Amino acid sequence: MTLATGALAAGAIAGAGSAAAEETPQHKGGALATLGGLQTYGQAVVRDAGASQQVPAGLFEMSVDGGGTLQTYCVDIHNPTQKDAEYQETPWSGTSLNGNKDAGRIRWILQNSYPQVNDLAALAHKAGARALTEQAAAAGTQVAIWRYSDSAEVEAVDPQAEKLADYLYKSARGAAEPKASLTLDPPAVSGRAGERVGPVTVRTDADAVSVTPPADALASGVKVVGKDGKPVTSATDGSQLFFDVPEDAPDGSAALTLQASTTVPVGRAFASETRSQTQILAGSSESMVSATASATWAKDGAIPALSAEKKCAKNGVDITASNKGDRPFTFRLMGLKHTIEAGTSRTVTIPLQEDQAYDFTIKGPNGFEKRFKGVLDCQTESKAIGNKAEPVSDPSPASAGGTSTGGGDLAETGGSNATPMIAGIAVVMVVLGATAMFLLRKKKDPTEPSED
Repeated sequence: MTLATGALAAGAIAGAGSAAAEETPQHKGGALATLGGLQTYGQAVVRDAGASQQVPAGLFEMSVDGGGTLQTYCVDIHNPTQKDAEYQETPWSGTSLNGNKDAGRIRWILQNSYPQVNDLAALAHKAGARALTEQAAAAGTQVAIWRYSDSAEVEAVDPQAEKLADYLYKSARGAAEPKASLTLDPPAVSGRAGERVGPVTVRTDADAVSVTPPADALASGVKVVGKDGKPVTSATDGSQLFFDVPEDAPDGSAALTLQASTTVPVGRAFASETRSQTQILAGSSESMVSATASATWAKDGAIPALSAEKKCAKNGVDITASNKGDRPFTFRLMGLKHTIEAGTSRTVTIPLQEDQAYDFTIKGPNGFEKRFKGVLDCQTESKAIGNKAEPVSDPSPASAGGTSTGGGDLAETGGSNATPMIAGIAVVMVVLGATAMFLLRKKKDPTEPSED
């Protein structure tokens, strides 16, 4: 039986675990991209609690790791973007779109407006607008999305863009969440040496994906094979992959990587671990997508496999643990002990507060370690603070020139330099909280027995 420990942090990521631990962010596969900024946009006016602010509204551009470009709109109007923030393709269940009954309408808007519809004359005719420029089309589309994603009171400054926003908002119908561009299910497996460990099922909209075997495959003898036991170098949607581990292989682990060049489906969400504004995909070039799966094997004892996924409906992170060994696997998180019996699998939900950072390492037998870290970001800023936007500092040049009137400030949708200040406040609040706890402990009744 093996015991594991974990640590969580509120407001800032805390160091935890061994440096050798395999760090596992909650990315189940797909595209990874870096935010470039607003590229095609107009202006909109947001009204909130008696205040109004003019903000840029339109299409962002992202550069995909490995090649490719994405165009996105935002679905988090009150939260600022962060320059060069890194984003990852994310299921709706891990973003503020979770539980939003109008999320499907947002996808309909994306499918039926700019840039998916690039005949602006036809789009203007449907909307009853005199004409539409690319900037007006982008602004009108973003405004319609905000009305559903944030329940925002927002209007486009350009009258023709406002006509498009009204048309899209009133015409929108429900549409299903698009499938991931590439994901592996499950992303972690375990088993005994001398067996085929798996299966790992490929889910993709690409015609084919390349399979890269473990880095030390030649030395270890571990192969990636299909259901027929033959080595594979490519896979398609629904393919099942296995790690073929030699019987004399020492206890250990390995990982395989899948890659493909494909267009990412419109409507896929993109989230950042730095809480930069959540985005939703409006258009994609041929882009590189990837996914990784790991395998752990041993001759006997507990043989764990661990994966994690944010679940906004549960206000936490789901840790899925399986044990293909012949002894129980035990780990402890948040002060609770969890035991996975031999031959079973179990999902444990780690509860978190909105915007809470977490960083914990789970250890197992034979040097097994998995580190999970991230931030729970499940609500739009307005929902998180009771529908009242939080004031921020003056916008940076990347904000494309938002102005405000009426005495209130909303976060710039194009960017803000407020993030360092907010992070600093969070650290101060954590320190003050710890100090308060210390003083309260000092003031306890002297007749109370000591904990020592």
